[in-house]
Order: sequence, then structure tokens, then C-alpha cells
Amino acid sequence: MTPLPTRQRFTACLLIALLIVLPSAPLHAAPPGAFPGFSQVKAAWHSSEVRLLDRHGELLQELRIDPSIRRTAWTPLAEVSPALIAAVLRAEDRRFFEHAGVDWLAAGKAALSNWLSAKPRGASTLTMQLAALLDAQYRASAGRRDVAEKWRQMQAARELEQGWRKADILEAYLNLAPFRGELTGIDAAARGLFDKRPAGLSDAESLILATLIRAPNAKPGEVAKRVCALAAGRPVMADCAALKALTLNTLSGRYPIVAAANWAPHLARRLMGDKQPSDTRSSLDAGLQRHVLATLKQQLAHLDGREVSDAAALVLDNASGEVLAYASAGTSASVSPESDGVQAARQAGSTLKPFLYGLALEKGLLTAASALEDAPLSITTAGGQYAPQNYDHVHRGLVSVRTSLAGSLNIPAVQTLKLVGLEPFAAHLVRFGFAGLTEDADFYGYALALGSLDVTLEQAANAYRALANGGVYSPLRFTPSTKNTATRRVLSRESAFLVGDILADRQARAVTFGLENPLATRFWTAVKTGTSKDMRDNWCIGFSSRYTVGVWVGNFSGAPMHDVSGISGAAPAWAAIMQRLHAESPSLPPDPPRGLLRKRFQPPGEALRREWFLPGSEPAGASWNAATPPPEIVNPGDGGILALDPDLPQTRQRLLFQASHAPVGAWWQLDEIRLETPDWPLERGRHALSLKDKDGRLLDQVRFEVR
Repeated sequence: MTPLPTRQRFTACLLIALLIVLPSAPLHAAPPGAFPGFSQVKAAWHSSEVRLLDRHGELLQELRIDPSIRRTAWTPLAEVSPALIAAVLRAEDRRFFEHAGVDWLAAGKAALSNWLSAKPRGASTLTMQLAALLDAQYRASAGRRDVAEKWRQMQAARELEQGWRKADILEAYLNLAPFRGELTGIDAAARGLFDKRPAGLSDAESLILATLIRAPNAKPGEVAKRVCALAAGRPVMADCAALKALTLNTLSGRYPIVAAANWAPHLARRLMGDKQPSDTRSSLDAGLQRHVLATLKQQLAHLDGREVSDAAALVLDNASGEVLAYASAGTSASVSPESDGVQAARQAGSTLKPFLYGLALEKGLLTAASALEDAPLSITTAGGQYAPQNYDHVHRGLVSVRTSLAGSLNIPAVQTLKLVGLEPFAAHLVRFGFAGLTEDADFYGYALALGSLDVTLEQAANAYRALANGGVYSPLRFTPSTKNTATRRVLSRESAFLVGDILADRQARAVTFGLENPLATRFWTAVKTGTSKDMRDNWCIGFSSRYTVGVWVGNFSGAPMHDVSGISGAAPAWAAIMQRLHAESPSLPPDPPRGLLRKRFQPPGEALRREWFLPGSEPAGASWNAATPPPEIVNPGDGGILALDPDLPQTRQRLLFQASHAPVGAWWQLDEIRLETPDWPLERGRHALSLKDKDGRLLDQVRFEVR
């Protein structure tokens, strides 16, 4: 027999002596109140995960926020497999329900074993081990405890037993014990190692977990031997070879925990990324959220082969501003599947047009019946000529505002922006919550009418919600609430009604989209599509009497899609979501505001109809109310540079000044000279050309250079 080290022999002798005396002597427990109660321990326990709940308390998302440890839900003892409880008691504390914190028989055997063997053996009960888990002072200071440390731990165990029930001790122990790597607590261990809840653990799985308690990070082969040894003491001997195979397979790699729910990861990160672990109730509806995600994935599958990999959707409650669904989805081809499509900034396309026309109506510059010219257009800008084109490259001559907006015609929209002005329109967009206007309005130019601004789906959907609410804007809410009080009026109720009425007009929309398309719902909705340059972004945003739904389809990489328009890309998903929302409830058109007038007339080339007018803007008869753009110099362009031809006599090189919508009696002034004719012989130098009315008031001015 190998002689024991002197210190170990002394410790064993002293422990044996104590064991002879102490069981019959009163054991002085730790001071009362040294340990918290069971309820306090349970209340102070924190998971490494946070949980996002829907508005009804249903789990939507589980998200890890503590990278230092992995422990999930606290598990009541009643929800732990009986097989695991039996295996743990057999491995760690067979007389747990018989002793009062210290198993003197096991301690005696351990002392004798330590005297006779070079391999030390412990005798810590579950209660003693729990004391060490609750308070670091009861843990071994250098791998093995001396007699004094062991004695203090025994005292702590007796104190725990006096204040805690046995079931509470066992429950707390199973939830606080480390099992493997970063896995702490029975729920994390069962999920990480077996992808199960503790209630569903089998006999073999329970043996493995019980064995890990003694040495959580032992080598898999050593754990397998101990599992077989633990199984050998069971009434029915388990197949050791099968147990070893299961153990080695279980401990062979990483131990990922699959999220208990994974329906709203983007909103969970947004709401709970910096919070302490807790449950957070959101405004989302779990059933609707799942439907929206499934709809996006189905639409992406339908668009397979058209270079589309990402999509996002947002569903809002019009009255409260609560977000009912917040979804972002991608295909396997997505370069950024974790990106949040609701907050990603993308070009707005034609989705800005309702706000442009709403401002023109508000200012009295247009009515829904006003005529706009849909003809080839070229505008001189500092960056060169800007020549917008309609989506179908067709020019329709004079068209009404109703047809222009509902049919999403580009050239009339640019004509409208010329009427409204760049700066007023930019300021109007800011009032509606669009935060992407970081430059002066001139930076965006007239392309702003066609959506050159970068916006988020969140901004766009909430701006449409303001239209649905009669021109009243308020922030969105991501948690349940009763009322949104932070409101502001951004458009008159009358103008908002007119825009919504136009966006709901199936007949007016038909000029571009036809009568049958996904926008034509069986209940009242007002909706607009949009496609950005080179088909990089596709939008469909609209509202019913109760909800606003926004859908974006595209690629987070910024790559263009192939043959995807607003009707074929985002609109089918929008229609499916709206149909789900109103499957059992109607959506009726809003009542017109008091004071709006309705007049019957027939515009050229369009059907006879009754049109709405703001008070004072109605035509005198059944005549066409044409828009009157401001006078504008169209030749030469502002900032233009002209060059003399050296091969031609200078006297033969002339420039014809031209203006659009100039009133009767208007005249030209070049520099400080009034011209009798617009036909001017070119002269080298920098020049200022002015157009003035008959009373000498400046109508427009450009600057150009001749070289």
C-alpha cells in the first residue's frame, strides 16, 4: 500500500475523530439569516436570455444577451424528469431525504477511504454543494478542503436545511449547478446537450447529466466510464456500450441552444439589446407575426430566379400606432440575412408621390381634377439635363391629378414638384417623419418627386398611417398602450381624404395597372407601389380603415432585381397580409370631411365622374381645371455653358431665348439691357438673363456663359 502524505493522513485522522464525537453533539449552525430564502434565490436568478412576448403574453423570441454564461429558464422540480432526479441522487447524495444537511455515514466512509487510499474521496451532500453555489466562502480554496473548510460547509448545510424544504433545495441545486462548458442549470444543459426540456430526458440522458455534475469538463472518455459505473448500480443494468456511444456523441462538439422561439429576432434585438434579462411584452400579435413571415418567405420563393433575396413587412394599428407585425426575411442567397429590413434605408421610388400631391392640394395649386401635361420633359439642372420618363415610356397628353397619382405617372409628378418647389416639398417630407433629408433640397433635385430619397420601411409606413389618420402624425409604439398622445397635424383632413380617395380609386389606377391586380382588394384600401432606379427596391404601402401595411422587396446587397415591379414584387405579399387582417372584419371608406364638395364633370379622354373639391377650388362648370405652372426660362438652362463655333462667322451664331407659361406682356432683360426680341447674337462672357412681367416684376432668372 502506498503511504499517504503526512498532511492527508493528519486531515483524515482529525476528520475521523470529529465524526466520532460530532454526530451525538449539537452542531452550531451558521448565524440565522446567513442565506437568503428559496423564494429570494429564485427571484434573484437571471437567465442569459431575454424573452420577447407578444401582446397576449405568448413567447415570440428568445435572445441571448449574456455572453459569459448560458443559463435559460428556471425549471420547477415538477417539470424535471424523474429519471434525472433519481440519477442525480444516486450519483451525489443517496440519503438526501434522510439526513439534515450532513450525511455522517457517507462522511465516515470518506474519511476511512482517505486514510486507506491515495485517491481522496469527498462526502458533500447536495445541501452542502448548494451552500457552495450560493456563497463562494463555502467552496474549496485550493481544490481540496481542509477540516476547517469542511466544518464551515457542514454548518452552512445545516442552516440551509433548517430554513428550506428538501424539494426547494433539490430544485435550486438543479437550476444552479454547472453541467458542461458554459451550460449552467438543468434547462440549459438539457437543451444544449440533447435539445430537450428537462421533463423529457430519458434514463440514459439523465445518467450522463448526473455524471457531469461531479466533473463538468472531464474528457468525454472519462465521462463515459463514469456513466457506465453509475448505470451499473441500477436495478436493471444498462447497455454500457450504448451508453458510451451516446456519451461520446453528446460531448463530441459544441452545445448550441436552439431558441425556444424565433419569430421576431430583429425587434427583440432592438428592444432588449441593452436590457437586463427579463420578459418584455411587445405590441406584436404572434399569430399575425407568423403569418407575415410565412407570406414574405412564400413571396420570395415565388420570385425565385428573378434575383430577389430579401423582404420586410410592417403592420401598424392606425389608431394607436402600435406595431402588430415586424418581419424581415431572406433566402439562402441573401448576403445579409440578419439585417433588419424595417430599419434599412433604401430609395423610396414612387411611394413619395402621395405626399407631393397632398402638398399641392393643400396649397391650392391643384385639385384632383386639375390637368397635368404628360409629355416629353427636359429640365436643365446644375448637373445637366434631367429628363424623367414614365415607367411604360408612354406619353398621354393632358391627364388629371387623380389619374397621374393613382397611375403613378412620373412626368406629371415632376411637373407637380415644379409647381410646389423643392424646398417646400423637402420640408413637408420632414414633417411626415422622413429623416433621410440630410442635404439641401437642390441636392436631390427634381428626382425627389420620383423617390430619390433614402427612406426606411418604418418611416414610410408610418407616414402613410398619418394619411390614414386624416393628416395626423404620431410616433410608433412597440409595446401595448391605450392611446398615443404625441401627435401633430402634418396635412389638412381634407387633403388627406383626397389623397386616400385617389389611392383607393381602382378605375383611376387602371391606366397603368389595369383593373385586375393585387391592389384591387375586396374591401376598401388605399395603396401605392414604388420601384427605385434599376429595380433595386420594390415597395407596396397602403392602409385600410384600421391598419397600415408596408412591404419592401429587394436585395440588401443593393443588386438590381430582374423584371420585378411593384405589382409583381411587393404587392402580392401586401394583399395577402391585408386579406388576413380583414378576413372577419370589414374596411369601409372614411366619411368625407365637412365642406368638401363633389361635382360631376367629364375631363378630356377620361370617363364621366364625380370629383371631390376643396371649398373654393371647384370649377365654374363641367370644365377642365388645368394646372398653371409658374413662368420658367427653359432656354438657356441655368448654369449652362455655350461655345462659339470658330468655323462660323460670329454674327451668324445666335440664341433664341425661350420660356414656358410666360404671361402676356412678359419681356426679356439680358444683364442690364431690355431686349426687343428673344433672338440674341452670342457674345463671349458671363450673362444674367431675366424674364419679367409687364410691370417689371421678376418672373425667373438664369445665368449662363458663352466661350
